[in-house]
Amino acid sequence: MKKLTKRDFQEFLLLTLGTALVSAGVYFFKFPNHFSMGGVSGLAVLLGELFPHAWLSPSVFNTLINLLFLVLGFLLLDKGFGLKTVYCSLLYSGLVQVFEWIWPLSAPLTDELILELFFAVILPALGSGILFNLDASTGGTDIAAMILKKYTGLDVGRALLCSDIAIAAAALLVFDVTAGLCSLLGLVLKSVLVDNVIESLNRRKAFIIVTSHPEVACGYITDHLIRGATLWDAEGAYTHKEHHIVLTVLSRGQAVLLRRYLKEHDPQAFMIVTNSSEIFGKGFLRA
Repeated sequence: MKKLTKRDFQEFLLLTLGTALVSAGVYFFKFPNHFSMGGVSGLAVLLGELFPHAWLSPSVFNTLINLLFLVLGFLLLDKGFGLKTVYCSLLYSGLVQVFEWIWPLSAPLTDELILELFFAVILPALGSGILFNLDASTGGTDIAAMILKKYTGLDVGRALLCSDIAIAAAALLVFDVTAGLCSLLGLVLKSVLVDNVIESLNRRKAFIIVTSHPEVACGYITDHLIRGATLWDAEGAYTHKEHHIVLTVLSRGQAVLLRRYLKEHDPQAFMIVTNSSEIFGKGFLRA
């Protein structure tokens, strides 16, 4: 049996945090305002209005639909069905249900529609970004996408986008124009924010340093920052003097330290610093 490491524990905490953010955004801000921004939660909002029974709340529909997709995933996906997604899906459904039991809502938390929309978008987007960055999700339509990808030749991404737009637009008919337009706007904002969250979580600083004293930068990078670096020889195009180029990738905090160190110990060094969120290799993302 594999021994759990500190990294596994940190990943577990991040999975729990991401799922909790999604759950809070859905229950406290989406459900009371009738924001149906696609996905299972959006469908649950619509069904809760179409079947107005005391025990059939959006939270209940949300749980039932998620459990249905979870069962289908177990039956149809086999080994392709991720343990992380199973955990997050169950936790998500459970948290939304617990929120309803502990804090039943009959109206939005505030009278500010835009404020409610902001939190209905930002909390699930932030949580989803954390989960997607760990190759996990809260299940629902993501499991449906896995099933469609395995058994059909459909363009899954386009199919899910169309279904999300249809669910959001349905709020125009089921509720009113305000709820419908907010749902469509929220769907657009969420898609943009999720990408930005994932990019921000993976963002690193790539350094290209042109210097005559490569031992200064390389020594600090390898001995103090505990990072790798690549060194190659170069020649000035105008002066024809011998130079060296150091290439390294650092976190944002390490980048600040390196800039300060070089400013003091190698002020003539020429630095090009760029942002990158797709760096694959040891110590970074897996290819």
